[in-house]
Amino acid sequence: MNLQLDWSNDQDKVVISEAFVGVLERLLQLAGEAEGITEGEVALSFVDDEQIHQLNKEYRNIDRPTDVLSFAMQEETDEELDIIYEVDDESDPIPYDGMLGDIIISAERAKLQSEEYDHSLERELGFLFVHGFLHLIGYDHQDEESEAVMTGKQEAVLQQAGLTR
Repeated sequence: MNLQLDWSNDQDKVVISEAFVGVLERLLQLAGEAEGITEGEVALSFVDDEQIHQLNKEYRNIDRPTDVLSFAMQEETDEELDIIYEVDDESDPIPYDGMLGDIIISAERAKLQSEEYDHSLERELGFLFVHGFLHLIGYDHQDEESEAVMTGKQEAVLQQAGLTR
């Protein structure tokens, strides 16, 4: 499996250990395997509430912090222009074809939510990461049925990785 995680920690309020990044890499592999996705790259950034508030306001027009944002690179909307790549033959790779997108997690909000839900910070960060990944590949939770599907998929991956409540 060739799913890649490129991560950065752009906040200093919550400690994110190198060891935990290994757990996130495993979650990415498990979630990808469950969805039949064997290649691609995910960029993950840990930020604070102030940073995610600004992004939420700028990109979603919602003036408050949130726990996780996902920006899918493979998503097509009616407003987007098609990008046409010139390739010499079928074997030439299409630029950025493997970039699934960006996930931004407020580590500050994740810490608060882990305390509120009475489980570990690692479980909350893992939950938010898998949630963000599912958004990158097209899942949404606009209604109860689709939310139940997403929740079931998230829980299955977290269980496999041993991140239980």
